[in-house]
Amino acid sequence: MSSHHIVKDKQEPALIIANGEACSYELLSQLLEWSPTVVVLDGAITRVLELGIKVDVALGDFDSAKNIEQLLADQQPVKIVHTPDQNKTDLEKGIEHLINEGHKAINILWATGRRADHTISNITNIVRYKLEVSIVLYDDYSKIFCLPKHFEKWYVKGFPISLIPVGVVSGIHSSGLKYNLKNDTLTIGYRTGSSNEAEQEGVVKISYESGDLIMMECHDRMLAE
Repeated sequence: MSSHHIVKDKQEPALIIANGEACSYELLSQLLEWSPTVVVLDGAITRVLELGIKVDVALGDFDSAKNIEQLLADQQPVKIVHTPDQNKTDLEKGIEHLINEGHKAINILWATGRRADHTISNITNIVRYKLEVSIVLYDDYSKIFCLPKHFEKWYVKGFPISLIPVGVVSGIHSSGLKYNLKNDTLTIGYRTGSSNEAEQEGVVKISYESGDLIMMECHDRMLAE
């Protein structure tokens, strides 16, 4: 795979490649296309290098890639960021590194699949950064992001939409969905808004008063757009 294009620094979302299930070539190529910075977490270094991807930043505690300098010898220029803090995951460290570097948007790949505990943590932990940076998690079947308090977007009829609360989310209103919410409360583990869909072609509106609400735009086929 060819390396990503060089664009104006921080003009486009940076890309983090984590160490979950790999995605399709098409999705990976699309997100690499205009990423100014590609951060690879140490658990995925070998897998990423095997695909011929240019790495800008290698980050982690390197417990799974102890010969990191040797592995990246042909990747110069490359920044190696050693983050041994065991109180945070490598993905959290990667997000915080990019925030500190001034990035305003981050796409994340390979953060779902494989270990269920990692998948749940990776999805739910993005809410803590919602005021600092725009984050989108992608895999072949989902686009996952934090919803702002007021959200509007055009969808085709039947487009699958799931609303997943992190904790308790109250005062939820929606229009344009097959199953609309009217001042409802969603609570993780008890009631979620999964497997909803756009009722008709047009704008879907969602608002809520308090809490952290995650949107999942899901497909039963591989993402190709």
